[in-house]
Amino acid sequence: MTHVITQNCCADAACVAVCPVNCIHPTPQERDFGSTEMLYVDPGTCIDCGACADACPVDAIIPEDRLSGAQREYATINAAFFKNAENAENAENAENAEGRVDAANRADGGPGSEPADHGPNFHAWGGPAFERVLPSDFAPPRIAVVGTGPAGMYAAEDLLLHTGAEVTLIDRMPVAGGLVRYGVAPDHPGTKGVGDTFARLYAHPRVRMYLGLEVGADVTARELAAHHDAVVYAVGARADRRLGIPGEDLPGSISATTLVAWYNAHPETAPDAVDPSAERVVVVGNGNVALDAARILTADPEELAGTDIAAHALGALRAGEVREVVLLGRRGPAEAACTRPELLALRHLPGVELVVDDHDPRVAGSIDSAGPGDKAAVLRDVSRQAVDWSLPPAPGRRIVLRFHSAPTEVLGGGRVRAVRTTAVQGQSEIPAGMVVRAVGYRGAPVPGLPFDEATGTVPHEGGRVTGRPGTYVVGWIKRGPSGGIGANRACAAETVGTLLADAIEGALPAPEHGARAFRRLVRSRNRRLVDARGQAAIDRAEVARGLRAGRPREKLATVPELVAAARSGRRRLLG
Repeated sequence: MTHVITQNCCADAACVAVCPVNCIHPTPQERDFGSTEMLYVDPGTCIDCGACADACPVDAIIPEDRLSGAQREYATINAAFFKNAENAENAENAENAEGRVDAANRADGGPGSEPADHGPNFHAWGGPAFERVLPSDFAPPRIAVVGTGPAGMYAAEDLLLHTGAEVTLIDRMPVAGGLVRYGVAPDHPGTKGVGDTFARLYAHPRVRMYLGLEVGADVTARELAAHHDAVVYAVGARADRRLGIPGEDLPGSISATTLVAWYNAHPETAPDAVDPSAERVVVVGNGNVALDAARILTADPEELAGTDIAAHALGALRAGEVREVVLLGRRGPAEAACTRPELLALRHLPGVELVVDDHDPRVAGSIDSAGPGDKAAVLRDVSRQAVDWSLPPAPGRRIVLRFHSAPTEVLGGGRVRAVRTTAVQGQSEIPAGMVVRAVGYRGAPVPGLPFDEATGTVPHEGGRVTGRPGTYVVGWIKRGPSGGIGANRACAAETVGTLLADAIEGALPAPEHGARAFRRLVRSRNRRLVDARGQAAIDRAEVARGLRAGRPREKLATVPELVAAARSGRRRLLG
């Protein structure tokens, strides 16, 4: 019996490192790593030892005989990946054989050219390696990591597990987690599980944690650098991209950033920031975040009650009237920005119909001509309809995929009433009471660091910030808003490698002050800081609230509530 990797795969390759028979691909050493949407288990090699499932931080690996109905397709997807790889390798071998014939012909004076170098074969493999060799007399560096999301925590984990570094964890929010806490949809509890992996580092003896401390407000980048050998910024990309069309600032038109923060109880987003009272919602975009928005808005609120969705969002969705979400995509099905696993999951939402708007002949052509492994092929069995937008939403709940359709204007007076879009026949209007723009995130400038306005990133070389010795970046602020949680592991490995190389070469500026001086400084600037014990107290308080409400967790949604829980928990612990 084989194991199967399913939708939640984060591709951080922790499973690759523990597999005793090298059956999980692509590995970090293979050229396809980072370009595939997930990792895959070779059913012909897997020995069913379960080591990969134990190592998976997001509970994405499941024995084949335990797959649920919606998950069974992933057994086929896993097998197809290796079948396609085998076909590609056979083609490559045939090409190499032709090259050898050509070489023989050339030796005989015949025609031909040198065979191309196709790189390693698909099954060449070696476990992920962390070459972190420091001289024995090298003093352990003191490193600050700004941001406790996946990028920052992968960097901290690398430093703590493979060097003797002392790590200062800093986050502007009074609770740790970053994107895992505030960015992952509540109906993806497996993905949120990676937070438990990171949480074990909070109480590490070489970690000091300062939550609720904002660089640029409470402490400057210069002051932070003066107290550490190096500083790693993992601050993400928390701004949103705009559409640049008339009407996008009308009441009822919001960013996906706002919607995601609202249903995840982010303290900087008010409980009334989203009003789900409209029957139809238009989401501009068809990436994974857009799909998250469509799922949450059309889900049965009682199903969401079993998640950690914000209590105010759950109440609003229970009272809301959303019955239809329209996902607008500028290009066709083959170019949809979402990943194939997330698109596949839309087909299995309980009580939600999935429809493809067949308004453009290119849509059907793209779906019908798609190959078995193509993204568009996922939609082959999905209902197609030429939707009449003059009619109200159909009974029940549904998600409509409308491709080859870009918004040109949001219409309305005091509130959104429709979206004008391009179409093959000209323009059309889609009546809607709410519009969500989900066209991507963008990094914001970090006070004291250079910033590239065009890319929304901090200029760097291998993670080393341009013109700032001892300062580094990792994650979306480094590479832009691309790649899921697991992509940050390789990103962090590169940055940490650069940092340690600089340390060995003596290129890090010597800190002017020690750890105690930093502790005194930040406490003099901010009296509401939360440390590791406070973080643990917040976790206990939220779980206890959830148990009382019959839920796994009920998040505290304001800064005062979080700080109060941290302090209350510490008093009970010490009292």
